[in-house]
Amino acid sequence: MCRGFALRCNFYFWRCVPIATNAKEAQTPINEEINLPEVRVISTDGEPLGIMSSKEAQKLAYEKDMDLVLIAPQANPPVCKIMDYGKYLFEKQKREKEAKKKQQTIEVKEIQLSCRIDTHDYETKLNQAKKFLTSGNKVRVVLKFKGREMSHQAIGRELLERFQADASEVGQCEKKPVLDGRFMSMIINPLSNKSK
Repeated sequence: MCRGFALRCNFYFWRCVPIATNAKEAQTPINEEINLPEVRVISTDGEPLGIMSSKEAQKLAYEKDMDLVLIAPQANPPVCKIMDYGKYLFEKQKREKEAKKKQQTIEVKEIQLSCRIDTHDYETKLNQAKKFLTSGNKVRVVLKFKGREMSHQAIGRELLERFQADASEVGQCEKKPVLDGRFMSMIINPLSNKSK
């Protein structure tokens, strides 16, 4: 019985904590959390209401059925705005989501080749690379040397350079072919990102 009561108490305690999406928003003082001798108050329309005590500012906000939010604590005196804090957070989250949607994430896709690749397989890999490049992704082309192929690195370099030339209509080489152990690789950027 005591344990159940304790769990219920914890539940109610958690509900009393201010709801925020991240730590920065949780640190924004509102209403009674603002305990300053004087603050500069701005109305919901953005008009200055003057300098007054934080208690008077809270009273003004409550009369308008709004919240008092400390927006510039470093100013002298600190600046508070009367606003609907829940609506403010909602609109801020909405703006952040829109900004994330507009951001284009560039992934690095990998295409693997071998020195003895057949013509049809080569064309298939090339078409796949072109598809990746036109969708805005970078392409890392990797060529693995097996056994005695290590002594014929020039063949691998020629193959990668040919691949680069064939993909030049949609991509430009960012990193020339480099040997790393038994692998030779290069990176091709999409042409659409060249101007960025």
